[in-house]
Amino acid sequence: MGLHLMECAGNVRATHFGLISVADWTGVPIADILDHVKHKPEASWVMISGFDQYINQPVTSVSGASWIFRPEELKAARAFLATGMNGEPLTRDHGAPVRLVVPGGYGCTCIKWVNSIAFVDDTAEATSQMQEFAGRTLQQGVPQLARDYQPATIDHAATPIRVDKWSVGGKLKYRVVGILWGGSQIVKTLEIRFNPNEDFVPVHGFQQTSNDLWTIWTHTWSPCEPGHYAIHLAVTDPPVQARKLDAGYYVRSVKISEV
Repeated sequence: MGLHLMECAGNVRATHFGLISVADWTGVPIADILDHVKHKPEASWVMISGFDQYINQPVTSVSGASWIFRPEELKAARAFLATGMNGEPLTRDHGAPVRLVVPGGYGCTCIKWVNSIAFVDDTAEATSQMQEFAGRTLQQGVPQLARDYQPATIDHAATPIRVDKWSVGGKLKYRVVGILWGGSQIVKTLEIRFNPNEDFVPVHGFQQTSNDLWTIWTHTWSPCEPGHYAIHLAVTDPPVQARKLDAGYYVRSVKISEV
């Protein structure tokens, strides 16, 4: 099935935005299964469920692992049932024997330990999994019906990872290194600024060739004076939906002590 990125819907500053990874998956396209299932015309949604019952009640989440999709949504995303990862059989921690992977979707949609695939109709209520992650996947409130949910896809996102200090020709220069990921379109122009009162400028070392993975970018920077700087990024070409990025969700700060 190839290399695909997965990100937790709870990938926040407190975790240093580290709840994200890329793996090489093997499995079976979900379309191969859905196309061979006979169902009533009104059953136009698919609920994929996985084992999620334990003796002790979870403290930080609600029991239940199910998500309801439109079949065409799964097909467009090239979703698949995974049986292997990185050249090895899928491990129990990663959802063995079978888990769902939805490229471009948040990890909460990638159901582990799949034990049921069922067709449901427009009256199907949102699952506990959908309700729990509604805010994190940028839904409008917490809809009661599954049909009122937007696809839990990852918008375009970008964040700095580190700032290096270099001496070049006897002068100090700084290099910002970061990643861009998410979205369904190839990004042509990523822009950066270091203070709210500055204009955005194009990132120097950026070129994206695939949106299935993350793209590493670099930008050379010569700050005018020592101080604290807030690094903000924006996708400007093409115009895309980047709600968390535009809201400053991934802004990182750095203290520059000498220039």
